[in-house]
Amino acid sequence: MNTNALLQPQITDRESLQEFADNLTDQIPHIERDIARLERTPGDKALIADLFRALHNIKGDASISQVELGVMIAHPVETLLSRLRTGEVIFTDLLAEVVLLAMDRLELAVEALVSNRPLMHLKLVELVGGLEKIAAVAPAALAEDSARLIEAVTGFRPARHKHGTLPDPSPKPHSPATEAGPGDTSADLHFFRSLALQFEARSPLFQGRSERLLKLARDTNLDAGNPVDPLQLEAAVYFHDIGMMFLPEQVWLKAGKLSEQNKLLLQGHPIQAAALMQRMPGWQGAAEMVAQHHEMPDGGGYPEQLKNGEICAGAKILAIVDAFEAVTLKHGDRGRTRSIVRAIAEVNACDNQFAPEWIASFNAVIRRLVET
Repeated sequence: MNTNALLQPQITDRESLQEFADNLTDQIPHIERDIARLERTPGDKALIADLFRALHNIKGDASISQVELGVMIAHPVETLLSRLRTGEVIFTDLLAEVVLLAMDRLELAVEALVSNRPLMHLKLVELVGGLEKIAAVAPAALAEDSARLIEAVTGFRPARHKHGTLPDPSPKPHSPATEAGPGDTSADLHFFRSLALQFEARSPLFQGRSERLLKLARDTNLDAGNPVDPLQLEAAVYFHDIGMMFLPEQVWLKAGKLSEQNKLLLQGHPIQAAALMQRMPGWQGAAEMVAQHHEMPDGGGYPEQLKNGEICAGAKILAIVDAFEAVTLKHGDRGRTRSIVRAIAEVNACDNQFAPEWIASFNAVIRRLVET
């Protein structure tokens, strides 16, 4: 294995790299849809043949574009699909996870190359090494080696023969924290939640979003010893994206890349939501979380480019759970949501985006969710 090609690739033709990236963006949605169909009909030989051709094309495009890591990731997956095509191995949920994880990491790696970002955190050496092993392993050992590969790359061991999916609880009249709130707190939280449900109603993809975010945020805070006021955190969960509702829907509901003008509009939504909360007595802590939930420890976030010590703890929690939710729904137009394991792996791969002291607690929450 040429580890330098995975850790420090040399790109000599950036125009070819961009062309490969564009082709990959076009091809991967078809791969994901075919895998989703194959999960319903595992013996469909036409779908298996389509998947094999797609990986063969990605490998060929990577070779022509001189993106060696693309060849190194696609080749063992192609070999595995070839064995699937001949009937030597059978299609399973774990096999689907392996192929999708490989495609996820290839996308992240190519995005990093295009943006001149490092690749060390993506664990591409472990990925390719594991892919090469399972491409040649005996069928009886395929499931165990697939699980080991996923664990080596993501840090999480998948439940065998089962996709991890987030619970989608039915909306409740009041959350436990709401019912326990003294005085007007309960009424305020009920109002904040009603606004969050109005936001959810703008897209079918958002259904149940507030409850999912609230559970993850609460559990992460609890794992760390509840250093953030749970009521302020709950209010921030409900209110953090309300500013979106003041923007044209094409800015935040439109699939695909945004124009620079629309990006600037989008980056103003935390300020708008926080400004509303600041006018309500008793919710200053939540307002601060809302204002800062898109800031990053390295100063690369928005709207104020705050750095680690300037960002409040609640905003750090909210940033992680919000990103995790976004990743599980990423490319929702592709017809699938991501499993918990691959979603948390992508969040962990964004090494400069989140506060490491909270990633540990969040990972503990997800690990319990995956292992139950």
